[in-house]
Amino acid sequence: MQPWKTRSRRTLLECGKYLTVEAHTVELPDGQVIDDWPWLIAPAYVNIVAVSENGGYLCFRQVKYAVEDTSLAPVGGYLEQGEDPLAAARRELLEETGHEASDWVSLGSYPVDGNRGLGVAHLYLARGARRVRQPDADDLEEQELLVLSRADVEKALEEGAFKLLPWAAAVALALRRGESARAPSAHHAAEAVEDRPPSKHGGTTYPILP
Repeated sequence: MQPWKTRSRRTLLECGKYLTVEAHTVELPDGQVIDDWPWLIAPAYVNIVAVSENGGYLCFRQVKYAVEDTSLAPVGGYLEQGEDPLAAARRELLEETGHEASDWVSLGSYPVDGNRGLGVAHLYLARGARRVRQPDADDLEEQELLVLSRADVEKALEEGAFKLLPWAAAVALALRRGESARAPSAHHAAEAVEDRPPSKHGGTTYPILP
């Protein structure tokens, strides 16, 4: 199989740093030429499934403009210009949760849309996360930082509580990777979250990380 070739491109719309719309002229392997193929340029981003030293999964309960009601979400954010994806993942984890992690596992890098582009998602599993400072996030959305057991995360994933595709994909990949290196027991994870006030999402109660 041969890849398509880009013969030319022109900009149709620029919306700051978050979106550029182009029209490409592309050539197929059989020589057919297609004019005005829509192409979307957006910044690459990271999503991080972070697991604490005690085996608790750090997640947000938050809102997003494109999502109805609230959703559970892993840590995430856009790469800065020229930033390495792993460096961005470490930065986002520290800014959003105040945690650093000792063990980082790449879960892959994926184009968001196979035909239209729309940036690249870099997914990570961060193990051994520990609090080193207070969070310093600049997100516009309201967020509530939670700590969930592995069983909580599995149940939430099955129930569709992670409502964006990259979030659900990152969590599923992290859980699968974790099968070969299981986190500490549920007993130790429970010890890490006891005495914290509860937060409810979709009928399920989760501990809030102070």
